[in-house]
Amino acid sequence: MDVARLAGVSQKTVSRVFNNEAYVSAEVRGRVLAAAEELGYRRNNAARALASGRTRSIGVVTLGTALYGPASLLMGVERAVRDTGYALRVVNTVEGDPTGIAGAVDSLLDQGVDGIVISEPIDESGNGGGAGDGDGDGDGSKVSVHVDVPVLVCGAPPPFAAPKVLAAGVGADLMARTVTEHLLGLGHLTVHHLAGPQRWYAARDRLDGWRAALAAHDRREPPLIEGDWSAASGYAAGRELACDPDVTAVFAANDDMAIGLIRALTEAGRRVPGDVSVVGFDDIPVAAYVTPPLTTVRQPFDAVAQDGLKRLVHAIENPRAAPLAASEPPVDLIVRASTAPPPTGRGAPADH
Repeated sequence: MDVARLAGVSQKTVSRVFNNEAYVSAEVRGRVLAAAEELGYRRNNAARALASGRTRSIGVVTLGTALYGPASLLMGVERAVRDTGYALRVVNTVEGDPTGIAGAVDSLLDQGVDGIVISEPIDESGNGGGAGDGDGDGDGSKVSVHVDVPVLVCGAPPPFAAPKVLAAGVGADLMARTVTEHLLGLGHLTVHHLAGPQRWYAARDRLDGWRAALAAHDRREPPLIEGDWSAASGYAAGRELACDPDVTAVFAANDDMAIGLIRALTEAGRRVPGDVSVVGFDDIPVAAYVTPPLTTVRQPFDAVAQDGLKRLVHAIENPRAAPLAASEPPVDLIVRASTAPPPTGRGAPADH
């Protein structure tokens, strides 16, 4: 074993050190721990390797939030992990802490997990794309941590290097493009976008999809409005948009903002969908019961989690095998009563 060779001791002595057994001198213990640190080993990882076994546990790093998307994805991961027969260990991070991912991963590796799921939807690198540019892809080199197990990353760029890094939950840009094209297909000249906060990878993906749809149909891109995922920010945006008679269609980056937006438009005398069509994103449980029922796109959280965990477990149990290909769940557009053709005379020409 590398640690034993570097420390100049036997593998049995290394095992005793990592298992905190007695009869090891302080000097020898220090040499072993120094060698382990130099080689990037951790106590639990080394002890696990010595035993040539696995803990049959998977760690999850997730943002500590009650927002529908991250919370639903975490629930989907929990259900999927149970189906695999592995135990689940969850570590929450805090928004605004750039060291949160590294600390969470360190904690999970010290517990000897066999694989890690990163469900971290925010770019904490400080290079986040602004609402006006849609750029700012996360820099995968920003997190400094030694990872020696397979990693599944959900809906974000890989934050660090690992033996195998798998991606899941991609495709929000396609969903956003689909809902934008739904509104254009109804005859609207263009579609306004109420974006989510641009530190969130999901908000950037939805912005990219909206822009791609408008560009593909050669439509004008209206000025962007950025919210914070809350209904209150949607309400504030709705009050602003209600003052512009040219607004006939709005794509909100989540359902909560869409619901707040509809409330503000209605209070201002702009009928939904008679004057303004509104589309959300997520299909939260209440979306079908607001007035009017909300057209939205349903995120396949369970399908993403099940597919991702199947591929992660395969990588854990077959370290030399090629990774399994990711499946692509279909886009599920839920058309309800909040969308309609634009008011007479305000739509696109028939031959546009």
